[in-house]
Amino acid sequence: MLELSKKSNLLEQKSYRYQVQDVVDPNLYRDVYPYDQVPKVPFNHRRVPMGMPEEIWITDTTMRDGQQSVEPYTVDQIVDLYKLMSRLGGPKGIIRQTEFFIYSKKDREAVERCRDLGLRFPEITTWIRATKEDFKLVRDLGIKETGILVSASDYHIFKKLKMTRREAMNTYLATVAEAFEAGVMPRCHLEDITRADFYGFVVPFVNELQRMAEDAGIPVKIRACDTMGYGVPYTEVALPRSVSGIIYGLQHYSDVPSEMLEWHGHNDFYKAVANASTAWLYGACAVNCSLLGIGERTGNIPLEAMVFEYASLRGSLDGMDPTAITDIANYFKENMGYDIPPMTPFVGKNFNVTRAGIHADGLLKDEEIYNIFDTKTILGRPAGVMVTKTSGLAGIAYWMNEHYGLSGDKMIDKRDPLALALKSWIDEEYENGRQTALSDSELEEKIAELSEKFSS
Repeated sequence: MLELSKKSNLLEQKSYRYQVQDVVDPNLYRDVYPYDQVPKVPFNHRRVPMGMPEEIWITDTTMRDGQQSVEPYTVDQIVDLYKLMSRLGGPKGIIRQTEFFIYSKKDREAVERCRDLGLRFPEITTWIRATKEDFKLVRDLGIKETGILVSASDYHIFKKLKMTRREAMNTYLATVAEAFEAGVMPRCHLEDITRADFYGFVVPFVNELQRMAEDAGIPVKIRACDTMGYGVPYTEVALPRSVSGIIYGLQHYSDVPSEMLEWHGHNDFYKAVANASTAWLYGACAVNCSLLGIGERTGNIPLEAMVFEYASLRGSLDGMDPTAITDIANYFKENMGYDIPPMTPFVGKNFNVTRAGIHADGLLKDEEIYNIFDTKTILGRPAGVMVTKTSGLAGIAYWMNEHYGLSGDKMIDKRDPLALALKSWIDEEYENGRQTALSDSELEEKIAELSEKFSS
């Protein structure tokens, strides 16, 4: 049977519809995931076409997945982060949605206070337990969309839920039917999809979801969850680990439109950002992230990273305000006591700070030599140097110019007598056994002392 594909606008064969394979024993992909060894990456040399959607966007799980991994946020903190996120996402709503819990009175107060701000973006959605009472709560709050957990792998179906695939599927479909009955759009979180039997469970399950959505007149959103970070972005990788294969398969075999398709990844193998970008490139409109990547185990996709991935892929920030990233990082540090590792890209204390003297010499001559982009303009974070035993005269001069805001004729170079005197003192400090970098306050105190000596 031939059908005109809405994705490719070409006639394609649709002669076979996948059915649930209700196996007796779970398929744990032991050749790929031997628990006593590092997981393997199998290749089958099959390629799928790249298909970037016309629009792409970011969704957020800071208040849900992120909040599960740290001390619970206060209502005021949630409201402040929501405002900062809205500013970061800009008027076009590149940060399109953010999901909240609504279990407790505090959760619901946070939702109401954020809604009272009247901000268009990010839209507030929820994540709930799959019960009639919770669906009613979502509906009564006037929220249009909610996340529902529908575990996809045999690890979860057989080992956690103690069900067969058919039993799990029927349970999930009954839950989704309750969402439709309540007039709420379900967002189905296909947990652990990178260990799931794609054609034996995922595709037939999503096909049934699509049929139900059509009957109900309410769309269903599919969130592909790389719960353990097993996804890989390389081409020609076999399922279930292929990110491009998962996105293509959900579109091609289950007719999920790009705008209803979302990727949620974790960073267990350092691939969260690359996998999310791959999901965009191969047809998912949305990637689900959290601020600073805070989330289960190694964390989620860092939202701030995808802001820059977006700009790199689209050639524009499209109204996003990346200086909000610096304010978000400062808020986590100063108001929430969160310790950001200093080398973390875009938000860490030292992400654009150099210690090496030869690098500082380059910065002094032209900042562009050793800075990734104009971090002062884009992030409100000027490039800096940390003064250590390897900083050299160039590093000392650069630190002085940056720290005291010296520009034009007032800038000093590495031949300045004050820089030379300061370097002599620094060298003496390290010759006497010092191991740590010099703090700003130490340098300020010594410069004041030397300046007084020069002026007298």
